Amino acid sequence: MTAPIEVSKGEVEAHPEDVLQGVPGKAVQGRSLGQIAWLRLKRDKAALAGGVVIVLLIVAAIFGPFFLQDPTVYNQNLIDPTFQRPKGGWLHSGISADHLLGVEPNTGRDMLSRIVSGARISLLVAFLATLLSVLIGTVMGVLAGYFGGWVDTLISRAMDVFLAFPLLLFAIALVGVVPGEVLGIKGNGLRVGVLIFVIGFFNWPYIGRIVRGQTLSLREREFVDASRSLGAGHGYVLFKELLPNLVAPVIVYATLLIPTNILFEAALSFLGVGVNPPTPSWGGMLTLAVPTYQNTPFFMIIPGMAIFITVLAFNLLGDGLRDALDPRAR
Repeated sequence: MTAPIEVSKGEVEAHPEDVLQGVPGKAVQGRSLGQIAWLRLKRDKAALAGGVVIVLLIVAAIFGPFFLQDPTVYNQNLIDPTFQRPKGGWLHSGISADHLLGVEPNTGRDMLSRIVSGARISLLVAFLATLLSVLIGTVMGVLAGYFGGWVDTLISRAMDVFLAFPLLLFAIALVGVVPGEVLGIKGNGLRVGVLIFVIGFFNWPYIGRIVRGQTLSLREREFVDASRSLGAGHGYVLFKELLPNLVAPVIVYATLLIPTNILFEAALSFLGVGVNPPTPSWGGMLTLAVPTYQNTPFFMIIPGMAIFITVLAFNLLGDGLRDALDPRAR
């Protein structure tokens, strides 16, 4: 007679997906796929650190401007009139108890409040543009992969056309010719809307191709054939069978697409087609730092590090989610 296999509590907590048999005499409580994914994600310290940074950044972007100084107020008394740079501080940064990240050269505007306010623009554009890309890409990818034939051919050729666009040049040209007011929307509201549309609408083919490939694989699976054999229509198969199984790859790709959109928005702002000044943005702050970076490099480092840390945090979280949601990962 074979001796019963003993499983320690630590082994169950460390690798719940690997425990195939329970301890004799004790009931084994099953775990959902979401619980298993969370247990895997908790073991990835880098992904958790990225998630914490993202949460703190979002909280700071939402509530920070209510507690910080006005990012558009000039403090000329903090600027050296001879060299047009902040008085004192490390590397002539003007860092003090009232200005934890110093003040901007020439104007004396508070850098911390400008970084936090710039995070609002970057995150808003990145999140909404990613949402637009995910919605369009998921719908087009599912339709192309499920129906095939001329539908697949038409959507695939449309993806090829969009992928051939020189997006950066097109975005610069489109934002530059937008009138001052459209449908009652003007100023930075219009600029942000145009940025979201350009970045989101022309990025959907990337996620569309991923969803199409996943759909081509899923539509041949047994559970889809079983639904069809029971008389299920196209709508039931698409919404009840395919889309739930596409949630994981869509979430992972969306998490990895957000930092790309942050960089794209920063690039457009750096080139002068982002939000209008004096509203701060990270790319616009880099533009203002270019003429003075030799004498005051600190003011190019601050927005650069803000972009770097944010993009790194999203990439770490995205990699962790990919490993946690992959059913083949151990």
